[in-house]
Amino acid sequence: MDKLEDMASVYEFDPITGNIPATKVEITVSLCVLYTQGVETKQWREFGRTEVIDNTLNPDFVRKYILDYFFEEKQNLRFDFRLEKPLGGIAGKKCGTIILSVEELGNCRDSATMQFCANKLDKKDFFGKSDPFIVFYRSNEDGTFTICHKTEVVKNTLNPVWQSFTIPVRALCNGDFDSHDFIGEFTTSYRELARGQSQFNVYEVLCLLSQVTLLSFSVESECTFLDYIKGGTQINFTVAIDFTASNGNPSQSTSLHYMNPYQMNAYAMALKAVGEIIQDYDSDKMFPALGFGAKLPPDGQVSHEFPLNGNIENPYCNGIDGILEAYHESLKTVQLYGPTNFAPVVNHVARYAAAVQDGSQYFILLIITDGVISDMAQTKEAIVNGAKLPMSIIIVGVGQAEFDAMVELDGDDIRISSRGKLAERDIVQFVPFRDYMDRTGNHVLSMARLAKDVLAEIPDQFISYMKSRGIKPNPAPPPYTPSGHTHHTQI
Repeated sequence: MDKLEDMASVYEFDPITGNIPATKVEITVSLCVLYTQGVETKQWREFGRTEVIDNTLNPDFVRKYILDYFFEEKQNLRFDFRLEKPLGGIAGKKCGTIILSVEELGNCRDSATMQFCANKLDKKDFFGKSDPFIVFYRSNEDGTFTICHKTEVVKNTLNPVWQSFTIPVRALCNGDFDSHDFIGEFTTSYRELARGQSQFNVYEVLCLLSQVTLLSFSVESECTFLDYIKGGTQINFTVAIDFTASNGNPSQSTSLHYMNPYQMNAYAMALKAVGEIIQDYDSDKMFPALGFGAKLPPDGQVSHEFPLNGNIENPYCNGIDGILEAYHESLKTVQLYGPTNFAPVVNHVARYAAAVQDGSQYFILLIITDGVISDMAQTKEAIVNGAKLPMSIIIVGVGQAEFDAMVELDGDDIRISSRGKLAERDIVQFVPFRDYMDRTGNHVLSMARLAKDVLAEIPDQFISYMKSRGIKPNPAPPPYTPSGHTHHTQI
């Protein structure tokens, strides 16, 4: 038997239960090889391998792997077990299990808060003084530099005092406390900054006799998104789909709702891209699915908040596939109409979020739409109210329409307001799907790109709510250890 036949491969891994199909045989396991899968190519690449352990059916591997975790990506792992003897006569044998212990690195939760001032900077403006700011660059292993923070601009001064700012330590120095970062036109290191205000943190700037001084420095260990997830916080996902007439007749191939038997339409792809990642953070995987902007049978009444499965009392669908099935069925029964109103579905999720504000649940609403919003004022008010609650809103625009109003709702440049009240925090992320469509027609890649962008802000929005309410994560439950097995492998 050749080497390939000597390898017992496990191709499906459930990161929630930790159960994977592995063959328990009456021979010894030598080592475990970890593979990661590329998002674009779907190719498996070896990431690392454990040490070799002989003469046991219950190996406890010591070697650990350090991987980058991204909430917004589907990160598939594969564990291959290599055996030192051929697999012969094992038909009907009982399957074994692999136990994984996953821990967040300690330096991932430290944040540094610091403040700088400067004296006698060089005058650069012809008619006035300079408008200075500081740019922080992190030194990379290959000798290049990556920008990691920029202070605000202080107008018309040669002696600026910049506001204090907070930055994750890992973003500042990637865990290397002694490597130097270029800051403006002088160099320092994290370890030097950590000394705080002292003679060591007064820097001569390369131009003239200017100085930059560190006024304050502190490091605080903060709770992370994964702390709350490990402590039992559930992510509740709701989808709302645009059924207005501007989408076109679903029976025609030009419609955004057209059901091509060979590929998903843009609505289905957006739903699947976002939902397949979020669903892993919900234990029961039962999701409310709503529609808006359609006439409903039997009397043709227009609704902006109707369940896709037709059940007002129980609008929940079983998993993302259940939502897709309900979406397909609803297209056969409702009449596309209008207008495009968002406020009803935003308020729908807000009612549920308002009932659970203890940190045990967080709500994410995905709105997929093709056109110009019709109830802008009402939607702004709903978002400002929702910003006080444990919820985030993702808006995906499909089709070729202009989405200027959606950019305004996003609030990245100007915080959204209603009736003179600013939103307490940023809870909206908008993207047009067309910006993520792969030119070669690779829909898997298009969906991965979309999910990466729209979900990237969720952990920060989640943490901003928990911090604003002073909610700490619950303790994580003890790791699972099967009877008769006192240790578990850390990978």
